Amino acid sequence: MNILIADDHELVRGGLARIVAEEFPAAQIHEVPNGSQAEKMGRAKTWGLIIMDMSMPDKTGLDVLKQLRSESIKIPVLILSIHPENQYALRVLKAGGNGYISKDCPRADFVNAVRTILNGKKYISAEIAEKLASRFDEDLSREQHELISDRELQVLKLIASGKTVSEIADELSLSVATISTYRSRLLEKMNLKNNAELTHYAINNHLV
Repeated sequence: MNILIADDHELVRGGLARIVAEEFPAAQIHEVPNGSQAEKMGRAKTWGLIIMDMSMPDKTGLDVLKQLRSESIKIPVLILSIHPENQYALRVLKAGGNGYISKDCPRADFVNAVRTILNGKKYISAEIAEKLASRFDEDLSREQHELISDRELQVLKLIASGKTVSEIADELSLSVATISTYRSRLLEKMNLKNNAELTHYAINNHLV
């Protein structure tokens, strides 16, 4: 069984690889430092599981997941992130991921997530299971940031962190005009007026 671990921090990759090796001694573990290599390896080899960081500098784990699924590559994918589950877990599952877990989770939870996915099931926490059940309610009961796109959420978080449109464009490798369009959509969808209100919303909802 081959397991691929993608994270841009060497110490994190090594720590994850060590845990997987201890808990699943039959696994052949491979490591890559970014999303582009994870995507390339996802196409080139059959994997029992790909474990990816959400926030890698070139391509996010979510971007890689979406690309692989668009190519009908069904390899199981577990996304890890420093961001709380309530921000991205549902987006990962909607994109075809098999699980999402926070990097600050206990070791036992991480191992349980890996084992669950290797057994052919999706991994979700009790909190996310409750959120999925609540999806039967009207959209009006959902938070505003749950109604925007993945890219719009990414731009919202970067605006709230104090970055300018130009800085965001550089970071995401997009044009300034494209980022300005995302910003305009955010303001319209969330019924907000300016960056200050976007930032205030992000802080109040623990997005930054």
